[in-house]
Amino acid sequence: MNSKPRRRMASTIGLLLLCLSRPGAGRDFQEDAGPGRIRIESALVTVPAIVRDGEGRFLTGLPPESFRLFEDGNPVPVSLFLTSEDPVKIGLLLDTSRSATTVRKKIKKAAERFLVQVRPRDMVMVAGFDSEMRELCPFSSDPRELKDAIRRARSGGAYTRMRDAVHELVRHRLRAATGRKAIVLLSDGQDQGSRVPAGGLLDAVASSNTLVYTIFYTVDPQELMRELFGVATRRQSGAAEWREREKQAAAYLEKLSDLSAGRFYSGGAGDFDRIFRQISEELRAQYLLGFYPEGKGIDGATHSLVVGVDVPGAIVRSRRSYRSAPGGP
Repeated sequence: MNSKPRRRMASTIGLLLLCLSRPGAGRDFQEDAGPGRIRIESALVTVPAIVRDGEGRFLTGLPPESFRLFEDGNPVPVSLFLTSEDPVKIGLLLDTSRSATTVRKKIKKAAERFLVQVRPRDMVMVAGFDSEMRELCPFSSDPRELKDAIRRARSGGAYTRMRDAVHELVRHRLRAATGRKAIVLLSDGQDQGSRVPAGGLLDAVASSNTLVYTIFYTVDPQELMRELFGVATRRQSGAAEWREREKQAAAYLEKLSDLSAGRFYSGGAGDFDRIFRQISEELRAQYLLGFYPEGKGIDGATHSLVVGVDVPGAIVRSRRSYRSAPGGP
């Protein structure tokens, strides 16, 4: 094969990667979210939990006495117990960066249909992020207001400050919210320009009581090049670097969800409706337990958490640890 088209393709993919990258790539800016400075959200440690039977069906309506909560292997008294009957606050976070250009319309349509599944007593906040996070609608239960906010989502910058946006919701917008809460994030996961380092966001999510549901989608670099620059290319070398970045981004999003006891989803734009439906069903089945740690619970160390139920064959997915520090939240 002639090497000239191959060099042209590699240059084209390189241009795309450059345009969607930030200055100083590979250098993270540090802030106060380091591992040694974690604060739990309050003295009350909350533990989201999802219970399924052996066939994968949600078990709802279980009474408080069915649950057992363990900290570092020791039983602790449950001071808070909420069920699916209690409202949930949802932060709907949409990637509006240039890398989402080819799927943005489908994202917005699916997000609108997701709102139909949200119950009237639940509250949803809509935000978009690229070079900055923009709150498109504060917490609301008005479907028309929320749909209008989704339709207004527009790209406003060249960067993708995803970590900053998630951190803002976890540590500020949702921190003071009581009860059940969750973030639903749609993104290709390729962060460019965030001030919050990758490890800092993981720590913030691990120390919060907010479920994080991540929906990862892939982007065709050739299609994106045509959309952004009107350049048609053939698939050649250079695409491998793009796919490796996507693989790393997906792994990071999966880790975010796992730390929070949320779930990671991966699929194309045609899968969004199904994924949103699954998230909605799971949120309706979520329990929230809480306890007040004593003594060693406020010592800056990481403590294990286990939730058990007295239903034979039941499978529980829950927050597995928490970390706190002396001096309060």
